[in-house]
Amino acid sequence: MHYFSNVPPKTINMSWLSSTRFFYLQLFILLCWAFSPLVHSKDEIEMPEQQPLTLSLAIERTLKDNPSLKVFKFRQNALEGQLQTQSLSPAYEVGFEMENFAGTGDIGVFDSTEFTLSLSSILELGDKRKVRADVISNRSSQISALRKIEALNLLSEVNRRYIDILAAQERLLLAKEATLLAEETLTEVEKRSKAGVAPKAEIKRALAAVGNARLTTSSEQQQLDYAKVALAMMWNEAIPSFTRVEGSLYQFSKDLEFATLLEKVKQNPEILIYATQERLREAQLRLARTESSADIKWSVGIKQIQAVNDTALTAGFSMPLFSSKRNVGAISSAQAARDEVVVQREATMLALHHQLYRAYSNRKQAIFTAKNLQESIIPTLAEALSETQVAYQRGRYSYLDYLSARQELLFARRAMIESAAAALRYGTEIEQLIAEPLSAPQSNHGQPSKFPNQKAF
Repeated sequence: MHYFSNVPPKTINMSWLSSTRFFYLQLFILLCWAFSPLVHSKDEIEMPEQQPLTLSLAIERTLKDNPSLKVFKFRQNALEGQLQTQSLSPAYEVGFEMENFAGTGDIGVFDSTEFTLSLSSILELGDKRKVRADVISNRSSQISALRKIEALNLLSEVNRRYIDILAAQERLLLAKEATLLAEETLTEVEKRSKAGVAPKAEIKRALAAVGNARLTTSSEQQQLDYAKVALAMMWNEAIPSFTRVEGSLYQFSKDLEFATLLEKVKQNPEILIYATQERLREAQLRLARTESSADIKWSVGIKQIQAVNDTALTAGFSMPLFSSKRNVGAISSAQAARDEVVVQREATMLALHHQLYRAYSNRKQAIFTAKNLQESIIPTLAEALSETQVAYQRGRYSYLDYLSARQELLFARRAMIESAAAALRYGTEIEQLIAEPLSAPQSNHGQPSKFPNQKAF
């Protein structure tokens, strides 16, 4: 209080009160600014670390949210409505007829009128109602088979896009490593130029190499971003909620005998659906045959005769003639449609056989290439690059020799990435054809392969 000894007491209290209010006002503004999302950019807000996406989670989200599978529910509901309609008995009809209500001479107007009130319907023969229901039921089975095919296609597409991301991640890492290698080369060239043992043109070439490496890194980053968006679209997500995917390109399942795989192809939904189609065509053929049995239209009624002031009962029936002859064309058409299914099944089996053999042989070649690059070629090129670098530093090799050794190693590693990705894609194609996963991978799980004198991919 001694700081305010010259100030009257009332003034002291008001000043203290004003200072306190100003302090709390400043504190309130500061807190509002600190917690306001509008004053911070996205980079300033600390975001929780995202977990890498796994293949099982990608498949689960696709089966749950992809709209391609949701349409089958509505198709099934439509068939249920058709089944209710086709299972109904023929409707009853009420008729009213008036005769002789006007004329000339003795008939007059309403003097000799006859009124008839009737009830009529159709008596279906040949068990048509049951056969119609069988057709709808077989269409329902066909929709279930089509849904399995669509689900299998979606799973295969998820696998392919997942593999694309794995390959893009590896290519991006390789591009970054190539950029570092180009920068190291530039440093070596500058040292030699300062020592007077290398022309300045080599510096410009090394600078251009660094620029090209950075352009490649930018391009690979764009390809990775596109691949992530493509995968996220499988579960209807416009912006990917993941930053990377989990897995390795260098895991290959064990080979199975081609004959074993071919036998499994017979259980592919694309083959099994022909069984449902054949049953459907058979039901449609039975329905066409039932049309040869003519339906009988019957009616009963009451007639009021004004001339004699009396009431009488009426009854009648009618049926079309020569129904079986008129239905021969429909039966022939239904038989042809049924026989066509058998031929289509054989043609599809041949196509799947060819597709399986192509995927099987290409997968073996891709695995062979990737393993040879991994185990033999790349380690040799890595040693050659190390020796060439030492020789270049000592002036025994030219810049062109050093650049060639570096490019050969990078090309080999890029070829290994592409071969491994191709092997996994062909494996996915085989899994789609046999409608089941291949056996467990041969190599290490979860972690990418490492190579001598190289960083992990």
